[in-house]
Amino acid sequence: MRYLLPLLTALSLIPTAHAFDRAKLMDSFFSIVMIRGYNQNGSLAYGSGVIVAPNKVLTNCHIFRQTKEPWISRGEDTYTIASIQADRWHDLCLITTDNLPFKPATLGKASDMKKGEEVIAIGHSSGSPAPVTSLGTVKSAYPLDDGIILRSTARFALGASGSGLFNEEGQLVGINTFKTIGRVAYFYAVPIEWLDKVAQQPAESVMQITGKAFWEEEEDTKPYFLRIAVPELQEDWLKLEQIAQSWAKAEPNNTEAWYELGWAEEKLARTEQAEKHYRKSLALDANNTDALFRIGVIANDKGDKQEVHKISVALLNLDKNIAEEFGNTVGCKLEC
Repeated sequence: MRYLLPLLTALSLIPTAHAFDRAKLMDSFFSIVMIRGYNQNGSLAYGSGVIVAPNKVLTNCHIFRQTKEPWISRGEDTYTIASIQADRWHDLCLITTDNLPFKPATLGKASDMKKGEEVIAIGHSSGSPAPVTSLGTVKSAYPLDDGIILRSTARFALGASGSGLFNEEGQLVGINTFKTIGRVAYFYAVPIEWLDKVAQQPAESVMQITGKAFWEEEEDTKPYFLRIAVPELQEDWLKLEQIAQSWAKAEPNNTEAWYELGWAEEKLARTEQAEKHYRKSLALDANNTDALFRIGVIANDKGDKQEVHKISVALLNLDKNIAEEFGNTVGCKLEC
């Protein structure tokens, strides 16, 4: 009961008008567990995990690096880890345990998520004994290794590595894995679709899992979508332009690469080039609301009311909230 009450309290804090189904969210809540273990110095380490099948918990491998005897906990109850299957490069570990009496999460697809869609992160941020929720939206979706990395505004903190990112239907679409440093940060989840790859790995009985993940590479060898994060957050527009140019050259069919190049150019007051690259981004993905938004802002600055109206209608058809934000930005109501 002491565990249930914080869950019910957290659910009650979600606005009634919010798109999430509370009944389905309850199942999502109860699929979250905490993973604990003692570090070599005797301190207690912790992370989060999601039950994805009977007696199976998915989490991040990096939480096991400093502990040799981890265990699963739910409230005051503990469960022994029998073995781990590890995909170190993708930072996903699948735990096998015994007699875990909880229902698995319903699985969705990261590949189905679109910009602006609402998500909720649920995990043990800051070591909270009951899962903590964080509402947000999908900001970007990046293809990587037959999956889609999701960047969202659903915040998570220390202890939430391995926690779940759920869609409006309460389906698990990703595992919250890493973020940029600083108070203003980008938050990333690896796709639930990678679960199949993890399940094919051999079972390991040594619980201290080591090995570098893709997001821990040296800066100049990381995926481009990670290289642009720091200069963008630091507003280093020349650096962002340089990286985005390399990205667009290396991945000419990537809508995000052209958008980032346009964004850097717009911030450097190269408006004509920016619009050209926004339109290239839009040609690759007609649903890229970021590119649409910026094209509309440029059109508004030019006094092109016809184009502003066209963009307003297009955004309204894709996402009402983004259309409303656009209207506020350019100084008009919906359907300018």
